[in-house]
Amino acid sequence: MIRRKHLMKKNTLKFPDKFFWGASTSAHQCEGGLTNNWTQWEKVNAERLSRKAELEFSNLPAWPDIAEEAKKAVNYISGKACDHYNLFEQDFALAGQMGLNALRFSVAWERIEPEEGKFDDSEIEHYRRVIRSLKSRDIEPFLCLWHWPLPLWLAKTGGWESPRCEKLFLRYTEKIVSEFKEEVKFWVTMNEPVIFSYESYFLGVWPPQKKSWPGFLSVLNRLISTHKKAYALIKSFVPDAFVGIAKNNIDFQPKNRRLFNRLLCAAANAGWNAYFLDRINSAQDFVGLNHYFLNLVDRGFNKNTEGPFSDLGWQLHPESIYRVLLRLKKYAKPVIVLENGLADAKDVKRAWYLQEILRQIHRALEEGVDVRGYFHWSLTDNFEWDKGFWPRFGLIAVDYASQERKTRPSANVYAEIIKANAVIDPGV
Repeated sequence: MIRRKHLMKKNTLKFPDKFFWGASTSAHQCEGGLTNNWTQWEKVNAERLSRKAELEFSNLPAWPDIAEEAKKAVNYISGKACDHYNLFEQDFALAGQMGLNALRFSVAWERIEPEEGKFDDSEIEHYRRVIRSLKSRDIEPFLCLWHWPLPLWLAKTGGWESPRCEKLFLRYTEKIVSEFKEEVKFWVTMNEPVIFSYESYFLGVWPPQKKSWPGFLSVLNRLISTHKKAYALIKSFVPDAFVGIAKNNIDFQPKNRRLFNRLLCAAANAGWNAYFLDRINSAQDFVGLNHYFLNLVDRGFNKNTEGPFSDLGWQLHPESIYRVLLRLKKYAKPVIVLENGLADAKDVKRAWYLQEILRQIHRALEEGVDVRGYFHWSLTDNFEWDKGFWPRFGLIAVDYASQERKTRPSANVYAEIIKANAVIDPGV
């Protein structure tokens, strides 16, 4: 009996007390019923995206299962999405059953300020109900102020290309913080600002589809400035607030030891991973990490050829989160993993991936990284931007026709981990 207890203790990787076990959502991807620059863009581009789906995705192992949906234009229209706006109580009840003690969600700017300078009190009250619903279940709300779409009136005047956007965002921030300062402690100013800037202004594939190196740098630096000012503003209202961003960091690794590949990785780490964080470190109480990718470099990027892969073709390499976390030690701030997950419609890899990711996070904890929480992406299946509805990221499966919810088996594995505040290490 003593030996058995000893082995149980040795095999159990315990997480710190008060560790945040969460999931994440975003307004545009799950609420439904929105009108913004993204919904406008979807209507214009849905046919084009459906036509290019086979060219883009037919090499994926999941293609036979996703082809029918991916080739339909309606797949690329967010529409009602998961109807989370009306069904949030149901979704939070399922989150509570899993044992989640935290949930990150975003507020839709276009709901709060549908016309410039005019705030909608009924929508503010809606999000107050959302916050209180979470707190009634002992789920800590992490409120994200901006997760990419913009009100139409703002997009028409230049969006983030315009210097006015910073002032308008700060006015919007002041309104939200003044309303919820007594109920929200954890604030995320913006989601993945580098990805937004890169996709929208460097590659020019997301709205407003402007491909410009100077435009990309201008928007990126404006977002840096805006975050820093928003941080100060939030702290002025809530001095003990915990404020950060959700920053997507990639694990760039050379595929071999060639000098060129090592230099390319160093440049990518400096530009993609560090540039934004280096400039805001004095204006963040924690590093909010979104992590999905190992990017193998061999005279170019994305030379990943070995599986396993998600339905989207992303290589599932759990050790990458360990390396990314170690690189964040230099900021000397707590780290909260605000997004990590995979598209896995059949739910055959999610439980394995979740456990392996958590083992790697625990490994980073043992090496001195102050990780305070893990949020799985996502709570429910949802609308995946220019990919539409076919990628299934949810712990909770959603039938979009009926809006029926069903907890996936992998969510039960996550619930067991949460209950134990630990993951088993099979290698010991």
